[in-house]
Parts: sequence; structure tokens; C-alpha cells
Amino acid sequence: MDLDAVTNLLVERAEPAFRRRQVIQAATRDLAEHWDEVTTLPKGLRAELERVAPLRELVLAEEQQSADGTVKARFLTVDGYPLETVLMRHGRGTATERRSVCLSSQSGCALACSFCATGTMGLGRSLRRGEILEQLLWAAGRARADAQPIGNVVMMGMGEPFQNYEEVLAFCRLANDPDGFGLGARNIAISTVGWVPGIDRLALEPLQVKLAVSLHAPDDELRGRMMPVNRRYPLAELMAACARYRERTRRRLFVEYLMLDGVNDAPAQAEALATLLNEHLRGGVHVNLIVYNATGSGLAASAEPAIRTFFQRLEGAGVPASVRRSKGTDIAAACGQLAVQGARENRAARRADRAAAGAEAG
Repeated sequence: MDLDAVTNLLVERAEPAFRRRQVIQAATRDLAEHWDEVTTLPKGLRAELERVAPLRELVLAEEQQSADGTVKARFLTVDGYPLETVLMRHGRGTATERRSVCLSSQSGCALACSFCATGTMGLGRSLRRGEILEQLLWAAGRARADAQPIGNVVMMGMGEPFQNYEEVLAFCRLANDPDGFGLGARNIAISTVGWVPGIDRLALEPLQVKLAVSLHAPDDELRGRMMPVNRRYPLAELMAACARYRERTRRRLFVEYLMLDGVNDAPAQAEALATLLNEHLRGGVHVNLIVYNATGSGLAASAEPAIRTFFQRLEGAGVPASVRRSKGTDIAAACGQLAVQGARENRAARRADRAAAGAEAG
């Protein structure tokens, strides 16, 4: 949904102010897929909206369902860029069953972390706020079929959210809008590989979304090999930004740490991580130890004893931690596994088209 086009049309038609609320509620609460379904709007306005700004622009290309109830959707944007969205099911069959959804902020990713399949796609383009919102609406529709609401949104799918800061935060405000989807801000998490300008900007936002930082190594040498972004924003700079965020917001940060066999899972590395976090974020951080999911990188998951020892060393040093096992591994829907061919290729084709058009014009 092109929200700017919707707003512009309402202004051009001099529609009353309450029309915007009706439009947002139709999309986010009623989960309408076509404007014809929204009978609270005048027929003429519905026809114009369908022409100018269809409610759903993303094309659902494929859905896959995991044995654990996770559902992965592959979408295409109107200009052909692929992306994936994951709907997760927690506490299946229990009284506390809930749903969360992992959303993409870009088609592909430019940052090329060694352990992440998405990085092999290259960057297609950043997604608009309406395209991010449509992923949430798809998930809400799937969850509603089982009489379950969406409890949490995590911006941990394809892409680096802070390289698409404006659109991601605009989406967060839409998801939080009490006249619309009405999801609590603290039920929205943004995960970054350590894009320092984005961390500093988020610290100034009134919207109280959660921040997760992918660390994965306690020293610059190893982190630089695993995550090229560390060469631009090394650990000292990243930790200083996290400390500023903590000081300005008083909110706890979440650190994501992928457990890789023989790479970053030694007891000494756990102690180094605890020292780093206690130096900069004592009392204001929680570490998620993530069991690695195969991505074809040649890396392997840490053994259970290594994970347990790592966890115990962190806890012993006063750093709260938990072990997180991803869902949907059997359909490549788990952390780091999202990858679809076509993002880089589409971008290259469009660049070639522009060059050809320029040559003809010249």
C-alpha cells in the first residue's frame, strides 16, 4: 500500500479528516485486501483508491510451513524485488500460545556477514513503509485464521534496518498507531549489525521500541572477519553508541551472539564478552545466545556443552543471558537463513536499462 498516495488522494478530494482513520483501520484492523471491501468509504472514493493505491501491492509468490508451525512467505514487490517474511508460533497448543513475525526492511542486504545467507543476495533495494506494513498484515491474517493476534514484531529479516531508517521508523509508528494496528512499541524490536548512526538516531526517538545489536564476537579482529561492518564501526565506537543509547533512554539493550563451533564459543571469549559488556553496559544488557542454523557458509553450530559453559561464564560474570533456538529451520526460515535469488540481478538489470535509456537520449 502506497500510504503517501492514499494521503495525497484524500487531500485532493478534500475528504474529511476522519477518512484517514477509516482507511488505516480498514487496512490494519479489518485486514481488507481490496478497497471494494471497505463499505464505510463512499463508492467513488473506493474506486479511486483502488486505481491509485491498491491495498496490497506485494505479490505472494510462495508460502512454506514448517513442522513446528512456522510459516515463511516469499513476496515480490511491484518492480520485481524478492523478500521473505516469517510468522512464528510459540507455545503451540498451550494456553500461552502466541505469534510473532520477523519482517524484512530490504530486499537482500549489502553488508555481507560471513554467517548470513541474506548477505549472499547482495542488495536489491530498501523497502517502503507500506511494503513493510503489508508483511505484517499478511502475518496478521494468517494468525487470525487460528484466532491468534500478533504479539511481537521483530525487524530481523532481510536487510539492515538502519540503512533504511526513515521507512522502518515510519512503519513502526504505523504499527503502533492506536487508530490502526495498535501494537505496543515495546512489542517491536529493531535488530542492527551495529550501524552506529542508526543507534544514535533511535536513542532520540520518543517511540520506545526495543534495540537488539548483533555482536557475535568480543574483539575487533574476529568480528571484522565475520562482519565487514566492524571495519567501519569497530567495537569501541559501537559500544560507545550503545552506552549513549542506554544513558539517553534508560532502556535495556539486547545483544545477539551466534554460537559458532570453534570460532567464537570458547570460555575465554565468554569472559571477554562479559568484560566488554560490563565495561560499557553493566546492568543494562541481556545476551541472546543463538544456536546457529546452517546457511551453506561452512560454519557449524556450537556443541551443547560449549553453549552451556559459555552461558554459565556470562551469568557468573553478572551478564544475564538466555539460549535461543530458532524456529523454521526445516524450511530455511530461521535466523540468517533467508535468501532468495533475484535482488542483485534485478538491480543490475535496472541499472543497465537506465544506462541504455541515457545512451539513447544522448
